Amino acid sequence: MKNSFITAFCVVCTFVLSTFCVSAQQRYITHGVEKGETLYSIAKKYRVTPFAILKENPEITDKENIKPNTILVIPVGEDIDGATEEKPIKPKPEVEENLNQDRPIGYTRHKVRKRETLFGITKAYNITEEQLKRYNKELYATPLKKGMVLQIPKYPEVPEEEEKDIEFFQYQVLPKETRWSIANKYGITVDSLIALNPNLPKNSSYLAEGQELRLPRPKGDSLKEQQVGIFESYTVPKSIGIYRISQNYGIPVDSVIALNPEIKDLGGLKEGMVLRLPKRKPSDEIVNTENFIFYQVKPKQTVFTLTRNLKISRDSLLLLNPELENGLKAGMVLKLPKKKEEVLQVKNALVIDQINLLDSINVVNKPNLMFLLPFRLDRVDFSNSDKTQNQITGRKDISYAMGLYSGAMIALDSLKHLGISVNVKAFDTERNADKVNAILAQHLLGIDAIVGPVDPSLLNTVAAQATQKNIPVVAPFASANAVNFNNVFYAMPNDELLRNTLLDYIEKNRTKEQVIVIADAKHLEARQAILKRLPYARVANMAKDGSLHLVDFKGMLTRNEENWVIVETTDESLAASVSSILNASNHNNETGGKTKVRMFTTNYNSAFEGEDVSRPHLSNLKFTFPAPFKVDETSSFVKAYKKKYGIDPDRYAVRGYDMTMDLVLKLAYKKNLFETNKEIGVTEYSGNKFDYYHKYTAGYYNNAVYVLGYDNLYIKELK
Repeated sequence: MKNSFITAFCVVCTFVLSTFCVSAQQRYITHGVEKGETLYSIAKKYRVTPFAILKENPEITDKENIKPNTILVIPVGEDIDGATEEKPIKPKPEVEENLNQDRPIGYTRHKVRKRETLFGITKAYNITEEQLKRYNKELYATPLKKGMVLQIPKYPEVPEEEEKDIEFFQYQVLPKETRWSIANKYGITVDSLIALNPNLPKNSSYLAEGQELRLPRPKGDSLKEQQVGIFESYTVPKSIGIYRISQNYGIPVDSVIALNPEIKDLGGLKEGMVLRLPKRKPSDEIVNTENFIFYQVKPKQTVFTLTRNLKISRDSLLLLNPELENGLKAGMVLKLPKKKEEVLQVKNALVIDQINLLDSINVVNKPNLMFLLPFRLDRVDFSNSDKTQNQITGRKDISYAMGLYSGAMIALDSLKHLGISVNVKAFDTERNADKVNAILAQHLLGIDAIVGPVDPSLLNTVAAQATQKNIPVVAPFASANAVNFNNVFYAMPNDELLRNTLLDYIEKNRTKEQVIVIADAKHLEARQAILKRLPYARVANMAKDGSLHLVDFKGMLTRNEENWVIVETTDESLAASVSSILNASNHNNETGGKTKVRMFTTNYNSAFEGEDVSRPHLSNLKFTFPAPFKVDETSSFVKAYKKKYGIDPDRYAVRGYDMTMDLVLKLAYKKNLFETNKEIGVTEYSGNKFDYYHKYTAGYYNNAVYVLGYDNLYIKELK
């Protein structure tokens, strides 16, 4: 009984004390100092003593000279030590109205946790920093600390209509004004002017002098956008001088000292000193993505983790982002040097956090996939096994479909072992638009992504229907499309990207090497693109029959520097003859000559894989080329494929495996491929890598390309 009484008593005391605190907090208002006002005139205005104001504003050190725009906390209607007894105050109407609008309807207690900031607390409770400080006066002069218990004011919700009304005002038409001149003056269209004033006649543009119109308030004129110059507290960090502070806040050093005379009294700036400085306005400078890349701060990150993850020193980070001296806040966008692109993953000028998809699987997500591939079952004669085999191996469309789907099946087996459940629907397009439309009409509901089709004409049909339901379409072999669809992921890098990737490699690794271009008549456009990037390159003459002019070419080769020869052709005979000529030059070098030759192409195709092209020659020339995929015969996928099907996987099977792994892992991370693409950078699997760049209204393009080269008869990836 005694313990119960004590417990009840403590509860009642706590309730009473909290009620008292709320009552006391309701007796404060703020006042923005205007030009010409003094401490005494302000005290007289609110019928309090100067001592009471100084008590609530300890940061004021010069009571004789209060600066304009300073925000003061004023104790109102309370017995204050040192104040003379006065009659109850009857506030002016406008002050009373302001108090009613900004008066809390209750309070919440909040205990400050580690690494919390004022910004985070105000956002969590949907209040302003000034409202938080008004009811926690110690925050005007003391930084936020772990363990502090704050009083959080609760405010009534402002009706939506009331918020909208303050954004508009009544305007009286001046002489000779027209609808167009008024609309132009206030930055709106004539249609918007008519929408705001529906009473205006539709069949006449006449405006009468003195006529009243409803218009949006000019920028800075609405109540929401009005700003009062205020000061903020700034805690001096380690290793920063007064000159840096003056630069960051855009005020002279003398002004910093005038606002904080204790700097002079204590013999200079000291670490941990709390300064009073004018609140900085956000920068209006134009963001320059040519010189900088950017990173958005995530919750719970620290400056230490940022410097480590972004590979930048603390001093460099502070120099580019001086606002960090006031504390790190989630959501801040930080500037980084452009050169950091070489060591960080960047997409659309924004640094992407590296996320391991295998460690980020959410087994709750169960992707639903649709495969639309040209199996051509309508053309295969299953009654004759030999004929069936010839049809399957002889038709490219069937080879594409069987390769992709067989690789995808291996991927689905691997994903099953990771605990990912995938629902798959596979359909034969028969390369027929009517058949595809019928499939989509019946089976599109609930699908998270579509793989296929292969035909460009069918891709338009599928993308058009899928975009209505916001379903992504992954095109296995297409690199672009004549019709733009924003929901298509083009898995194959385009020819221009392949070319530029190789030219980037040449520019990065070239020192004094001579560059020579050999291009046949069908590749003059490629030759011009190369010369535009490498204007110092020389062009080899071609004979009338399309072969290389051998005498002229040998005269171009130099013995002083290595010769880098770029060969552009789809003609197997030309590729064979040129590689043989170049290899002979290198062979002479081995027998005492000084000529060194290395061979390149920006367009690797079947011409360089022909029977007449010598692999040893290509290896001697360190033949280098860009490619959308590479072969890794030691990968776990190759072993699993051989075990299941008894043969080596072709490039289509590798692409089917990699595309399916990439797609399902991304959907298992977040069941929205469009959203996942914003957060995920480069991904790589058995022989393909993916780095989708979003080109607005035109879709997503894979920008990941390998640079491969021959080395002792093996093809290896070059860095």
